Amino acid sequence: MASLFILVSGILEMVLIHRYPDFFFPGYRLFSKKWLSFIAYLVSFTHHSVWDAGALCLVLLLIYFLIRCFMKKKGFLHVLSIALLVVSILAFSAFQGWLGNHYAPKLSKEISLEVSRYTKEELYEAAEYYYLKAAEYAGQIERDTDGHALKHDLNETGNTAGASYLSLAEQYPVFKGSSVPVKHFTLIGEYLLYNGITGMFMPITAEASVPANVPTIPLPFTMCHEAAHRLGIASEQEANFCAFLACRISSDPYFLYSGYYEAFGYCYSSLYSADYDKAAQLYHLYDDLEGIRLIQLDRQDTRKAYSKYESPLQDVSDHINDTYLKTFSQESGIRSYGEVTDYLIAWYLAGQED
Repeated sequence: MASLFILVSGILEMVLIHRYPDFFFPGYRLFSKKWLSFIAYLVSFTHHSVWDAGALCLVLLLIYFLIRCFMKKKGFLHVLSIALLVVSILAFSAFQGWLGNHYAPKLSKEISLEVSRYTKEELYEAAEYYYLKAAEYAGQIERDTDGHALKHDLNETGNTAGASYLSLAEQYPVFKGSSVPVKHFTLIGEYLLYNGITGMFMPITAEASVPANVPTIPLPFTMCHEAAHRLGIASEQEANFCAFLACRISSDPYFLYSGYYEAFGYCYSSLYSADYDKAAQLYHLYDDLEGIRLIQLDRQDTRKAYSKYESPLQDVSDHINDTYLKTFSQESGIRSYGEVTDYLIAWYLAGQED
């Protein structure tokens, strides 16, 4: 009975926040940040994620007690009721501490950025701009003699990504929050990659984590994306834009390149869908530049790295993620990741890149 009450209370809270966001915000987000910062600090003693190993331990513990109950032929209901209570408490913690951020005000409002519809020409201009900006930094990162990007230290990159919003927070309060390192998964990183998942934020333990084998160039951007979720940015579109801002303001060429590289990638993908001929023209317009050739090489290496993980599991994972996002009012579902293009064009047209 207690389990049901706790679970229903959490769901009811989400319904109320959804219906009356003006009443709950910014209070809910401020509480969420303090709560997540506290939990993140408690589990910051390791660069490995705690929640996946902890979840496995809980499952093994449940199996152990169920086997004992089977051997003694009693106690099944007691063990199951405790398991249900634990699950209900953990779910309520997620509801209370983070999930309500899905109904927060738009990030564009928080940073005074006007986002609207754009022309194909404006999309082309933005894609070209980010292409050339990425080219500026492409040669500044460590590479082998053939030009392939060298893998950076995972823990060091996680430290930088975790603290990547400190400077932005001085200008925009929405970015205030935890700055502990972004982690890598202890057990399930490879499995997630086979599901097409390159990062995850777990609100129960406030851990922003990525698989250890995320390709070299997208890694800083991906880590910053997950760190944005820890700051109460629930929207995937907005977390992508936050990742760009965090990389862009960094003094580390690796992060700068990753941010502009991904910004170009999203804009180029949108341009490719809108006008294939213009996209093809842009892609080869600056082939004489060394930085452009390095970007093209990095895109080939990144596709090759991800191709090793192609599997039918990705379709299942996409469906689950799509359903989750739509449940929490992200109507575009998994397509919302790519909608960061709107923010990137608005940022470019507003002259913020000058």
